[in-house]
Amino acid sequence: MATQATDTGAGTSAGPHRLHLEGELTIDQAAGVEQRLAAAPAGPVALDLAGVTRIDTVGAWLVHRLLRDRPGSRVEGASAEAARLLAEVAAADRPCSIRPDSRPAWITKVEKVGEAVIAAVQTMGAGLGFVGTVLLVTGKTAFSRRGIRWQAVSQQMEATGVDALGIIALMSFLIGIVIAQQGAVQLEQFGAQLFTINLIGRATFRELGILLTAIMVAGRSASAFAAQIGTMKLNEELDAMRTIGLDPVEVLVVPRVIALTIIMPLLGFYASLLAVIGGGLLCWAVLDIPPASYVQRIREVVPMSDFWIGMAKAPFFGAVIAMTGCFQGMQVTGTAESVGERTTVAVVQAIFLVIVLDAFFAVFFTAIGFV
Repeated sequence: MATQATDTGAGTSAGPHRLHLEGELTIDQAAGVEQRLAAAPAGPVALDLAGVTRIDTVGAWLVHRLLRDRPGSRVEGASAEAARLLAEVAAADRPCSIRPDSRPAWITKVEKVGEAVIAAVQTMGAGLGFVGTVLLVTGKTAFSRRGIRWQAVSQQMEATGVDALGIIALMSFLIGIVIAQQGAVQLEQFGAQLFTINLIGRATFRELGILLTAIMVAGRSASAFAAQIGTMKLNEELDAMRTIGLDPVEVLVVPRVIALTIIMPLLGFYASLLAVIGGGLLCWAVLDIPPASYVQRIREVVPMSDFWIGMAKAPFFGAVIAMTGCFQGMQVTGTAESVGERTTVAVVQAIFLVIVLDAFFAVFFTAIGFV
């Protein structure tokens, strides 16, 4: 039903001009209603809405604009729905700037730095809380009647360790070749090419073997953990677990942390061996050092302390990578876009924490005399 506007009286000293509306006051009739309201004489208007059968947001906005632009105007006979809608439109009618307020650029930069610091502190606090929760649940699970889910642990060891042997072997082998080639070029200036073997052995077993393996695992497994758990949270599978009495930390997080903690020393040792083999092949091809002499030299110059230092760091790297990936997966909220964001953050944070932890271990072992 089309809206009809009836002029019921001209505005005089006795009161405002009266205008009566009938029918539907909706978006379909907006053009006609706007023309009729604009055709009303200047000055305040008494708008009678008793005959309006239906009103929507657009109609309420037309009425509100008339009342706002003509001081002294009023509405009469409005139904409860119309009055409520008019009140909501009036409350939402606030002035806003088309362009943001211009401020000095340094203020904006300081705000961004402050927001980043606050977010980092909040993430650190939440992360420490998550680590405590994982350790507590692991201890309770280990001494409970159910015990650790070793089948899940073995599956995660296969996914994070066995399936990664190929890419880790290729990376470590090539890194060994690069270390040997660069070391030989630099040491040749001093006639000390033989010390290339020292560089390969000590660098790979003590630092680069386990560090590069941890970075590779962080990019491969931390992202997988974050994506898997994040998708499960998005699909409300974690809520379903809690509903049937299962703890998601016990079922999903603990097996992954244990698996990566166990498998990282093995992967680190495997990577170190492949790096030494790659370096040995280059020494054989370029420096004419036979394999037997190369192996003998490795045994002489690489102390067992280097090997044990590398192996001691590996479990901590594995635990940090697993907890970081699982923690970011637990932080997924909203849409599928959040899964991608948290996956990226998991990889970046895992690599960052591995490097920080490696620096700490380097200073610590040097301070206690393992140089």
